[in-house]
Amino acid sequence: MRTRFFNLLGVLILASGFIFTQTLFISEAAEGSSNNKYLEIFNAGDSEVDLSAYSLSSCSNGCDIDDEWDYPDNVTFEGVSLAAGDVYVVCHGSASDEIQAECDQTFTYLSNGDDLFALTSAGGGAAIDQVGAMGGDPGSGWEVCGESNATKDHTLVRKSSVTSGNAGDWDTSAGTNADDCEWIVLDQNDWSNLGLHDMDQP
Repeated sequence: MRTRFFNLLGVLILASGFIFTQTLFISEAAEGSSNNKYLEIFNAGDSEVDLSAYSLSSCSNGCDIDDEWDYPDNVTFEGVSLAAGDVYVVCHGSASDEIQAECDQTFTYLSNGDDLFALTSAGGGAAIDQVGAMGGDPGSGWEVCGESNATKDHTLVRKSSVTSGNAGDWDTSAGTNADDCEWIVLDQNDWSNLGLHDMDQP
């Protein structure tokens, strides 16, 4: 009985870890003027998440090798926990005061619009969520919701209907028009949603 109990407990722990993985996603990504850049991570679950199990991995101007990050674990979150329903913001260290007021961690080399950034499991693992696609240099940026180069000179906000990350499926996430995409494309330097995220209850 004891062995069976601990085996079951192990299964539950593994399942719990999988559920936690599904509760995190990128809720906002901004590529503004000058150094006004940030990524916002949202905890959509009902429990606190230890962010040290996750990282941001990236590719610069396209990935050098297919299906491999140029920079695995480019941003790490040692000793950081994210409460349920809260956001964690990574911004450029020279971003505006308005962004800095909501910023939790700084990182210099955020996207210029054509750099893939992904929320990954620590160790440069598989993508839980990402902005941009694996592959070659996209040019100035990626199309989102039918708007060309929307990852550059825009702020992208996740629609409230989205409850989990895209698991690396950027094409579906970006969609082809305003109705079938997972994002709202805002003008450059629109930080009006920064620091919080609205999600519909599943």
